[in-house]
Amino acid sequence: MTKDFFDPKVWQQEWKQYGDGAAERMRRSGIDPATAFNNKAQKFNEQSFNEEGRRRSARIVNWLVSRGVRFEGESVLDIGAASGVFTVPFAEQGAYVTAFESSPPQVELLQQNTAKFVENPVQIVSGEFEKIDIQQKGWQNAFDLVFVSMCPVVHDWDSVEHILSCARKFVYISMPVSSAENSLINEVVPLITGEPFQPKMTEMAYLLHLLALKGYAYETLVTREQKITEFDTRQQALEHTMTWLRHHKLPSDERSQSIAWRHIQEHYPSEKLQIYEGGRFGKVLIRLQDQHMYAEE
Repeated sequence: MTKDFFDPKVWQQEWKQYGDGAAERMRRSGIDPATAFNNKAQKFNEQSFNEEGRRRSARIVNWLVSRGVRFEGESVLDIGAASGVFTVPFAEQGAYVTAFESSPPQVELLQQNTAKFVENPVQIVSGEFEKIDIQQKGWQNAFDLVFVSMCPVVHDWDSVEHILSCARKFVYISMPVSSAENSLINEVVPLITGEPFQPKMTEMAYLLHLLALKGYAYETLVTREQKITEFDTRQQALEHTMTWLRHHKLPSDERSQSIAWRHIQEHYPSEKLQIYEGGRFGKVLIRLQDQHMYAEE
């Protein structure tokens, strides 16, 4: 057991067989990870650029700057850029940004949100990142920062190496540390299973352990975040709940749906309703150059 703990090959294989990462949970629910946000693009865009969304983005950008990342005149690859939640602030700070996004509706919004950068235009690339030939694309060690925030392209060590190969200075990856917390789920799961919902650790543990075993220099930050999610109808809330149950391998049959629907009707009398979503999230900044502890001058 001790030998296995320090054997990166064992951890790489275990992660590959994990089967409960974000991308796999989406596929289990019949959702293609590459287009998972197609129907939510407009709402996600609004949440990204409202006052609260801009504050969230600024906190991440400021943390990166505090750790020695610079944007002015630097090249950035934003993988899973969505509608530009981070692409826009990177460009505002003077970075040369290449934004990669797989969802066509998100790409359209991304184009609209970055059209203002005329002198230093954002380069937008669409497709499936896993299928990109990094050498052929000219992306080998091409970017000062490769930025991947809450994107299912990170699903095993091979995918991490694919990302690392694009960077020359820094790689930033953020992922959930534990399964998502949801106020409606906390109410419904005990009614279905008879037990309270217990968040589980996620594949972030594989990422951190393999970075350590493979000799990378990196910094981590784990935070607890929460946001309000609003549904226009109770039916939307029910669909969200059933998808969530399937994602987490919890009972999602007709009985579960009936229990969830009855609970929503009894406790959420208005068609429009709000729930709280959140959890623990990890941010990892990998240093490929200048690997000593950063200290502000």
